[in-house]
Amino acid sequence: MNTNEPIRDARQLGLPKMLILGLQHMFAMFGATVLVPILVQSYGLPLSIQTTLFFAGIGTLFFHVCTKRKVPAFLGSSFAYLGGFQAMAKLDAGRYAAMEAGEKLQYACGGIVVAGLLYVVLAAVIKAVGVKKVMRFLPPVVTGPMIILIGLSLAPSAVTNASSCWWLAILSIAVIVVANIWGRGMIKIIPILLGVVIPYLVALAANAMGATAVNAAGELVPLMDFSAVTKAQLLGFQPFVTEFSGSVAKFDLTAILVMAPIAIAAMMEHIGDMSAISATVGENFIENPGLHRTLIGDGIATSLAGLFGGPANTTYGENTGVLVLSRVYDPKVVRLAALYAVVLSFSPAFAALVNSIPTAIIGGVSFILYGMISAIGVRNVVENRVDFTNSRNLIIAAVILVCGLGFSGGITFAVGEAHITLTALAIAAIAGIALNAVLPGKDYEFGTDVTEGRSADMGRY
Repeated sequence: MNTNEPIRDARQLGLPKMLILGLQHMFAMFGATVLVPILVQSYGLPLSIQTTLFFAGIGTLFFHVCTKRKVPAFLGSSFAYLGGFQAMAKLDAGRYAAMEAGEKLQYACGGIVVAGLLYVVLAAVIKAVGVKKVMRFLPPVVTGPMIILIGLSLAPSAVTNASSCWWLAILSIAVIVVANIWGRGMIKIIPILLGVVIPYLVALAANAMGATAVNAAGELVPLMDFSAVTKAQLLGFQPFVTEFSGSVAKFDLTAILVMAPIAIAAMMEHIGDMSAISATVGENFIENPGLHRTLIGDGIATSLAGLFGGPANTTYGENTGVLVLSRVYDPKVVRLAALYAVVLSFSPAFAALVNSIPTAIIGGVSFILYGMISAIGVRNVVENRVDFTNSRNLIIAAVILVCGLGFSGGITFAVGEAHITLTALAIAAIAGIALNAVLPGKDYEFGTDVTEGRSADMGRY
């Protein structure tokens, strides 16, 4: 890697260096990938870390098959669906009134299966009519405010988690800020991982000295709990460790309407990341192997994960950062990272250790993360030069934001004996897409010249 020329065939470096590069790639994706199930658990839904890692690895390998092994992309957990998980945890209408958390997670995962299939539908439409015609219905004036809403809707949970131990949450925020702004090399690539690991080590020392935190009931409890770690096996051959162990997803129209509309934002994320990776590597992956192939790979990987109790997959912005840092563009390195993730998924002890992270650290990380989700929505609007002097665009954005923040409890209505709930995010997505379709004066045209370095849409979220 001591050359200015990028390396497109990592075999020239030798097997030991290839293995190390794969490990680096995995750890760059690791922090965000395992953070999703940790955050979902904080909402009360038992999403498994082992399941998440397993399907991140399997999904990445499947994606590479779909894309003819040409695209150096890693599929990790999608943060876009956190709002959907939180909404599912709070559902208390109809059949959800007395439903256990594990079963709610099953229905949420059923919605993720459908969301993944929407990728396949979009891929088929793009193949048939071309990407420019499709993207006219999903412009940044719709997707940008939707992404902003995802972050804003999650903000209260960040404050709640951080309040269990404010000094530890602030330490986590400080580490992320320092690593991201003043870090160099790999440190700048993994600020979220460092924002968990360094405060965790400090918490270990504080816990040994008797430090406490405040639980949900307002009681003082030990800062860390290692009871699950001491009981867990080092290796286990079932990665699907949840309260509904071994069960597949369940399907219900309410859950589908909660989770599936989020695919709109997630698909924009995918297109933006494909643009960024193409610009970094200097190859137009939207044309070859084709956006339809990358969407199919991502979508089916998401559906497969949801079917067996995992979160939605997505391409990662960190992936692009590692490519820039290492200048190794060989997809084989990314496939090695995927294999490492699969291996780690078979360690219950590792999952238990991750679960021992104090809630306050999760809250501190969430302060940055949830804010960044909204900020990326703002960046999506700015970079695509959405003209808010145009009344049409103002109306669309205004309606989306008011629907997303105003309908805090969603809308529940009966169809026969069934109760269907539209969450705030679902209402906002439907309203935004409908207004964009019917109001005159569309001025957005999707650009496919991604090799010049400007992402056509959003970043990781």
